[in-house]
Amino acid sequence: MATDKIRFLYAGIEVTDLARSLGFYGKLGFKVVRRGKMEHGGEWVHLRIPHQSQTLELNHYPPKSKFHKPYRKGSELDHLGFRVEDADAWAKKAEKAGGKTVGRVDEEHEWLVYVADPDGIWLEFIGDPSLRKLKK
Repeated sequence: MATDKIRFLYAGIEVTDLARSLGFYGKLGFKVVRRGKMEHGGEWVHLRIPHQSQTLELNHYPPKSKFHKPYRKGSELDHLGFRVEDADAWAKKAEKAGGKTVGRVDEEHEWLVYVADPDGIWLEFIGDPSLRKLKK
């Protein structure tokens, strides 16, 4: 299946609802590898796509945490980049998990689809443009 091949680099993001974010990323195939609590009351969870070493760290800072601040949707992070074969297939998978497609570049040498997760963080799926030509 084309959605099985993906390459991800580490990123840490702040989330407003840890359970909701774990559900969203879990539906995309991420697995919890470690989790813990911070001295100030926050929680962190390390997620990985099976058979890859890169980590996504979800950080949640409750109101009593010294790091808590009003959340500004998407302002703390530009986007997460993923190398995939079929960008459209990954966008559909992310939409089924609760995301929303927010942009695309579909040109001869570029095939990018952007999907916002439930907190508005953009995921950039960078597809193989030669595969896109075959699908048309």
